[in-house]
Amino acid sequence: MHAKDILIDGFGRVREEVHAAVEGLGPGGLNARPGPDANSVAWLVWHLTRVQDDHVADAFGHEQVWLAEGWHERLGLGLPRHDTGYGHTSAEVAKVRVDSGDLLTGYHDAVHERTLRALRALAAKDLERVVDERWDPPVTLGVRLVSVVSDDLQHVGQAAYARGLVLSAAS
Repeated sequence: MHAKDILIDGFGRVREEVHAAVEGLGPGGLNARPGPDANSVAWLVWHLTRVQDDHVADAFGHEQVWLAEGWHERLGLGLPRHDTGYGHTSAEVAKVRVDSGDLLTGYHDAVHERTLRALRALAAKDLERVVDERWDPPVTLGVRLVSVVSDDLQHVGQAAYARGLVLSAAS
């Protein structure tokens, strides 16, 4: 098995969990915040997808799906175009509201497809390419991609937990 196959599997698992976290939730469930300053399912899925989109685009030198395919306009969140959610205040989290889970999964699926196209073209030596010299040691493509998978899985796990709280409160 090539390392890229492991990465493809990892991102595929993220996609499956994103769909599971969003499935069947209406606007109330997607946008509910389990506590006054907590993140909603919508914010968590949007954020993890924005981070994946941002980091993969940067690492492979292509434009973000968020901008290139008009998802910024479609979701219309009232946030700056390049915002990924890092460091959001409670008020900024509150701006991430959607009327449909299809918007979230549609954006995620588009980012997932772009990610898969980039991964399928990789050779093993490509994973050693330095993509960020701001760190010591500098970050390689392989390390960046594993970092994105890790971040995605943490956030989708939080989305699944928030979903459970929302569904529990509704019953």
